[in-house]
Amino acid sequence: MVAFSKILKKTLSEYYFFLSNPRDMRVLLITNMIYAFVLPVVDVFVSAYIMRFTNNDFTLVAYYQLAIYTGIPLTFFINGFLLKRIKIANLYSFGMILSGISMLFMMTLDNLDLVGVILAGLIMGASFGFFWANRDFLALNTTNDTNRNYYYGLETFFFTITSIIIPLFVGWFIISSKTMGWFGEQRAYQFITFGVFILTIISSIVIHKEKFKNPKQKRFLYFHFDKLWHKMLFLAGLKGLAQGYLVTAPAILIMYLIGDEGSLGTIQGISGVVTAIVLYLLGRFSKPEHRIYIFTVGLLLFVVGTMANAIMFSATGVIVFMLTMVLFRPLHDIAYFPIQMRVIDVLSKKENRNEFTYIFNHEFGLFIGRVFGLVMFLMLTHYVSDVFALKYSLLIIALLQLFSIPVAKMVIKHTGKEEFKEKNT
Repeated sequence: MVAFSKILKKTLSEYYFFLSNPRDMRVLLITNMIYAFVLPVVDVFVSAYIMRFTNNDFTLVAYYQLAIYTGIPLTFFINGFLLKRIKIANLYSFGMILSGISMLFMMTLDNLDLVGVILAGLIMGASFGFFWANRDFLALNTTNDTNRNYYYGLETFFFTITSIIIPLFVGWFIISSKTMGWFGEQRAYQFITFGVFILTIISSIVIHKEKFKNPKQKRFLYFHFDKLWHKMLFLAGLKGLAQGYLVTAPAILIMYLIGDEGSLGTIQGISGVVTAIVLYLLGRFSKPEHRIYIFTVGLLLFVVGTMANAIMFSATGVIVFMLTMVLFRPLHDIAYFPIQMRVIDVLSKKENRNEFTYIFNHEFGLFIGRVFGLVMFLMLTHYVSDVFALKYSLLIIALLQLFSIPVAKMVIKHTGKEEFKEKNT
C-alpha cells in the first residue's frame, strides 16, 4: 500500500509537471500521442500486407517506400505555399487523415501490382509530408532549447509504447481472424484501416483546440546556406539512409525468416516497456549537453543489432536486431531532433529567414539519404542476391551512421557558442 501511494504521488507530480508547460505545447503533444497509435500500423503492417498478398515480394515493399519518400519532399514543397493561405492546423490534420485514405486505397485494389503500390505509396508520402512538415514547425515554435529534451522524451515515450502495444494487438487480431474463423485476413486489414480512420479524426479534432500561428515570413525557398547548415544536412542524409531501411526491414526480415504478423507484434513488444521508461526519464532529466552521449549510444546499439543479423541471419538474429532497433530509433530521435531545432533557432536569426525554410530544406537531406539507401538495397537484390541484401545492407548502413557522431559534436559545439553570444547581447 505504501509503495502504491508513492507511485501514485510520483505519477501525479509528473502530471503536474506536464501541466506546467505551455498550453500550445501540451495540445501538440496530446495530438501526437493519439496519432502515435496510427504510426506503427502505417510503418510496419502496410509493408506486411504487401508481402502477404504478393507472395512475399519484398522488392514491392521497397518500391512502396521509394514512392513514399518521393511524395514527402514534394508535399513539403506544396505545403510551403499552402501555409500562405491555409491554417497550419488544417494542413496538419489533413495529413493525418490522408494516411487512412492511403490505406483504404490499397485495401480496395483487386491486385497489388507495381502501379497500385506506387500510387498508394505516393498518397502515403503526401500524408507524411503534411504531417511532418507542420509537426516540425509547430514543435519548433511551441518549445525552446531548455524544454525540448522533455518534449521529445515524452513524445518518444508514447511512440515507443504504441510501437509495442499496437503491433501486439494488430498481429494477434490478424492471426486470430484466421485461426478462430472470424473472417479472412484481408477483412482483418480492412477493420484495422477503419480503426486508423477513427484515430486520425480524433487527433484532427484535438489539434484544433489551440490557435497555432502560421510562419510570419512567406518566402521559404533558398539555395545558399551557412556552413553550419551543410553539416546539419550531412546528418540528415545519414539519418535518411537509416530510415529507408528501418521502415521496411523489420517486416521483410520477420516475414522472410519467421513467417507471420503475430511474430511481428510479439518481437516488437520485447523489452519495449523498459525502453519507454528510460526514454521518459532521459527526456525529463537530461540536459542539452547530454544529447551527444544519447546520440552515440543509440548508434552503437544499431551497429550491434545489424551485426547480429548479418552473422546469424536467423530468427535469433532478427530478434536481437529488433531488440536493438527498439532502443536505437528513440535514442537517436530524442537527441537528433533537439539538435536540429537548435540549429534552426540559431540560423533563422542569423540569416533572417523563415524557420520553415530549414524544415523544408532538411527534408531534402533526408530524401537523398532514403533514396540512396533503398536504391542500394534494390541493386544488391537484383545484381547480387536477396539473401546478401537482407544480411549485409543493414550492416553497411549502420557503419556509415558512425560518421555522424563527430559531425554532431561539431554542430553542438557551434550552436553552444551561438547560445553564449545570445545571452551576452
